[in-house]
Amino acid sequence: MKKESGKSLETKNDHAVLVSRRKFIINTSLAFGAISIIPRHVMGQGFTAPSDKINLGVIGLGKQGNILSNKFLSNTQAQIVAGSDVWNSKRDFFKNNLESMYAKIRNVSNYKGVDAYLDYQELLGRKDIDAVIVATPDHWHAIQSIDAMKAGKDIYCEKPLTNTIAEGRAIVDTVKKTKSIFQTGSMQRSWERFEKANQIVNSGRIGEVKKVLVNVGDPARSYDLPIEELPNGIDWNRWCGPAPLLTYNNRIAPSEVSFYPDWRDFKETGGGILADWGAHMFDIVQWVLGMDHTGPIKYVPPTDPNAKRGLTMFYENGIEMVHEDFGRGWSVRFIGDKGTLDVSRSYLEIDAETSKLEIPAFTNEKPSEGNHYQNWLTAIKERSQTIADAEIGHRTASVCNVANIAYQLGETLEWDPKKEKFKNNKEANKMRKRKNRKF
Repeated sequence: MKKESGKSLETKNDHAVLVSRRKFIINTSLAFGAISIIPRHVMGQGFTAPSDKINLGVIGLGKQGNILSNKFLSNTQAQIVAGSDVWNSKRDFFKNNLESMYAKIRNVSNYKGVDAYLDYQELLGRKDIDAVIVATPDHWHAIQSIDAMKAGKDIYCEKPLTNTIAEGRAIVDTVKKTKSIFQTGSMQRSWERFEKANQIVNSGRIGEVKKVLVNVGDPARSYDLPIEELPNGIDWNRWCGPAPLLTYNNRIAPSEVSFYPDWRDFKETGGGILADWGAHMFDIVQWVLGMDHTGPIKYVPPTDPNAKRGLTMFYENGIEMVHEDFGRGWSVRFIGDKGTLDVSRSYLEIDAETSKLEIPAFTNEKPSEGNHYQNWLTAIKERSQTIADAEIGHRTASVCNVANIAYQLGETLEWDPKKEKFKNNKEANKMRKRKNRKF
């Protein structure tokens, strides 16, 4: 089944079946208890009993898509049955790799049960797929997530959620309309080290937080890679999709899955490393400060128009947040009136007036990374909220997107998080969305 992007596959009957299925799963689980096993024939064709594996499809089979596939394969009870990508080589690699892994797990010599599609709409048209992982470049996230939700799927979407503010709000609105279970791939919220940092700051051990420093990479820039010959085996028009039809370079869209591509650097396809890592580190600030449903209200760029650090942001309560390299890698520093706390993926350190504070034994050891993936699957079965739902993902992405706009315009911006509009700035307001290319 194929369709133009943005149009729903869902019919009224499909939606009714979906709602009935969800209600049945919940009610049956409650009636029979967690240990009951409900035969598939009781649910009917296309239904999945609560005791069965959740069937997943993966859209975007590059490096991150394969990493996520391995995470769900090894850390959860889900089953990946299909994938989609515009590269022939990536579809082949995905299918062969997963089938080989399943053969080992199931102790069979020749497992064949994973399909790979060029057109992601064919994947969405399958009624046996319960949920979808979106791991494409950022410029595709909103369209594919919304299409998938309208097709009755629950969503795990990589971060940053979107590279425009309007698309993030469209995702949130679609979640509310379809009642889909949505998880943003900001997995640091599931890590023990960041949870402990949250607890320490909110316990008052460093006093009242006055300022936060966030070190992540550069703002987005316009696409500028040199032209290379377009190789065989890729549908380049589909890869660009809603973005401008860019010239090809291997660094932006490699045929292999051995490195992270550079599409993240460019405003046409990503949000710079400011957004790519900001979706992790600004997310921790939003979480720890209790700002998950809002964001800074003022953005003051550095006076040097070429500067790539120095943007200062202010929350309504007066807390100052600065995009600044304080010499400790991609990380966050919370500055309170009684001390400071630094946290990254490698360390959790505190410097406070009360120097004998009890610091967790795992401070500079590798702590548990939790299970962000199982959190989503559990929420699917229970129809409950995830740890990084769509609103959370949208608000964190908005911090990054507004920051990029402030760097680009080089002027102070006043942002209204409730209306999601800039005050008295027509040019900035135009930059909240983009005009998608017809393809």
